[in-house]
Amino acid sequence: MDISIIIPLYNEAESLTELHAWITKVMQQNGFSYEIIFIDDGSNDDSWKIIEALNHDDPHVKAIKFRRNYGKAAALNTGFEAAIGEVIITMDADLQDSPDEIPELYQMIKNQGYDLVSGWKKKRYDPPSKTIPTKLYNWATRKATHIKLHDFNCGLKAYRNEVVKAIEIYGEMHRYIPVIAKWAGFVKIGEKVVQHYPRKHGKSKYGLNRFINGFLDLISISFIGRFGKKPMHFFGLIGTALFFIGFLIACYLAYAKFFLAEYKMTQRPLFYFGLLSMILGTQLFTAGFVGELISRTSHDRNKYLIEKRTGFDRSI
Repeated sequence: MDISIIIPLYNEAESLTELHAWITKVMQQNGFSYEIIFIDDGSNDDSWKIIEALNHDDPHVKAIKFRRNYGKAAALNTGFEAAIGEVIITMDADLQDSPDEIPELYQMIKNQGYDLVSGWKKKRYDPPSKTIPTKLYNWATRKATHIKLHDFNCGLKAYRNEVVKAIEIYGEMHRYIPVIAKWAGFVKIGEKVVQHYPRKHGKSKYGLNRFINGFLDLISISFIGRFGKKPMHFFGLIGTALFFIGFLIACYLAYAKFFLAEYKMTQRPLFYFGLLSMILGTQLFTAGFVGELISRTSHDRNKYLIEKRTGFDRSI
């Protein structure tokens, strides 16, 4: 199969029929073999009924419905597991991403050798309250990760199949898929200027808190990329250094007590500093040890309750 199109959605009933028709037109015009995988992230409107109707009429449509809302990262991760196309396309369901971009994205993966291509909404139809924080967030991410993309969080992306099968996303880490892919060894990452359309139906599901969470996740992903598999290298190093400083202070105070006749050791601030340093060093070293155990034994991070599935038992 040429292309798998993964569409995470939450309460997008008004857009789904038009989006499906648009995708189908582009796929048929270019002669692609394809599947459309809708991931319903616990919608409480008529989204699932519309998806079932689309599936009834079109065997290319497949869908998974979560029992509750888990978030976009969970939806994408589940879609990645289900996709079988050589090239994976992700896009939002709100009609702001254009399916007309898919053929060129596909060619960039297949013919230009990219592992991942991210869309860049160079001209956005969003209010300043959204575009200004987005620019700041993208600037900080470029500086922190050294990946030269203008729009990390664009929902329209293309991936080589091997990429989505090798990475795991959870929590709110969908913003940092290019970073996760880079840490996994997929370093040929490009971008393409894409058309951005104003939202036609409903309203955005994201508030200002997403930008605060975005910067917190940037710190998390930077740490995980460097120390996720070896937390002892971070906590253990700092803990050992602090404990050693505290130990040296304790040795000095012991020397002063026995050889310099300084008897009021507990009244000196240095005593408490040394004691605190040794305690913190021990705690950090223990945290690193526990982190090692967790990183080597945790395997159920991406467990989501799926209420319904449709279309996966039909041939295209």
